[in-house]
Amino acid sequence: MASSPSPDRPTGRPPRRAFLARSAGGLGSLAVGSLCGTAAAEAARWPGVVTTLHHPPRARRVIWLYMAGGMSHLDTFDPKPKLAALHGQPMPESFTKGQQIAQLQGQPLSCFAPQHPFVRAGSSGLEISAVFPEIATRIADRIAVVRSLHTEAINHDPAHTFMNTGAMVPGRPAAGSWLWYGLGCEAADLPGFVVMVSTGAFGQRQPIASRQWHSGLLPSRFQGVEFRSRGDAVLYVRPPDGVGLTGQRAVVDAVARLDRLRDEVVDDPEIAARLAQYELAFRMQSSVPDLLDFSDETAETFALYGTRGGDGSFAANCLLARRLAERGVRFIQLYHRDWDHHGAVKTHVQGTAAEVDRGAAALVEDLARRGMLDDTIVVFGTEFGRTPMAQGDGRDHHMKAFSAWLAGGGIRGGIVHGATDELGYGVVENPVTVHDLHATILHLMGIDHTRLTIRAQGRDFRLTDVHGHVVRDLLA
Repeated sequence: MASSPSPDRPTGRPPRRAFLARSAGGLGSLAVGSLCGTAAAEAARWPGVVTTLHHPPRARRVIWLYMAGGMSHLDTFDPKPKLAALHGQPMPESFTKGQQIAQLQGQPLSCFAPQHPFVRAGSSGLEISAVFPEIATRIADRIAVVRSLHTEAINHDPAHTFMNTGAMVPGRPAAGSWLWYGLGCEAADLPGFVVMVSTGAFGQRQPIASRQWHSGLLPSRFQGVEFRSRGDAVLYVRPPDGVGLTGQRAVVDAVARLDRLRDEVVDDPEIAARLAQYELAFRMQSSVPDLLDFSDETAETFALYGTRGGDGSFAANCLLARRLAERGVRFIQLYHRDWDHHGAVKTHVQGTAAEVDRGAAALVEDLARRGMLDDTIVVFGTEFGRTPMAQGDGRDHHMKAFSAWLAGGGIRGGIVHGATDELGYGVVENPVTVHDLHATILHLMGIDHTRLTIRAQGRDFRLTDVHGHVVRDLLA
């Protein structure tokens, strides 16, 4: 609830507001100052609450390639010859008795073999499914495959929420918002957290709610900004016909003055966030068209990704992600909605993998050749895995085990971490929780995950809640 001045106080801002106005770190002073000229606009770039990193960082940014829908670990990164040998036979009850199963609950359960062969890739001999020839041949020695992830959610939306925010209850800040809040953004004219979504043609395409990149308990200025994959990346960022930047500047300044007058009355911190967003939107009118002008890319780069950009594909989003990373965006998240394979898993996994294989490999290779991979963490993962039991000719949701890979930014390449049992049902070696994954990413960014917190509702909140350990075996 907004507060009003106490009757026994002199008119004007109460002491708390005066403190914020005079403080170099005050959000209000930064946002208001951004409206007063070029130098002040530069100062308005959020510096982050972590003014001194907790330890030397290995990375400066994160690009998260999110395989939305539940990528089957058994058909991609976790080979199971024993499951293949038992194909069509009853699933041993010792694995499933008393376990939470999604749509297969109470039905006869039979083993369902991995549907594609695995190949040994790179000098490390990493085993990767044949559906990923580009990843296998081009970047196998740069990636660390984690085969022991598990989660607490068995349905898509809460699993997305848990993977993104560390909680199944909506309302907590996304990982990208936490990093933007903690470390700030190196780009003065772009958001610190950008999201893009591509859609494939081989699976049930579950919706991705915008609250997956919400700022939650943090000020709203740290909410992720969705860039569209086709056409104008940001709607209404271009000035209307007949309106130039000078006119837009005058409108922003006038609205800012009105908001500051209102803030004197209601003392609402969200007004400061709104001021910062106005200023960012104004600056994006110049930065976004330049970002989307791919004329400075070489023919070699277009060939690498297999796209010239802007066509709505996952590969085009990967190319744009590299351009965003070059410009200082802290956290970039690319969703590909096509991994929900309840049926036809053999053909659909192959089709969906082909939609992302080249783009993912090209991104890692492109970052490496530009000297950016060393300080960029690339994550390729999903919200949960798929059952080793058949659901017709598909697989059901599975939260007991799934796989992901990481590259760059202090990650040791060409290794496998953790293991599942012989049928791929549960984790038996070096389990990794979602909180552990978050803790490890924050660690590589120079942050102790237990120390990046915000006080709200009478307690301290953090991305990892009261859990999480750094997975040190993944570190180079």
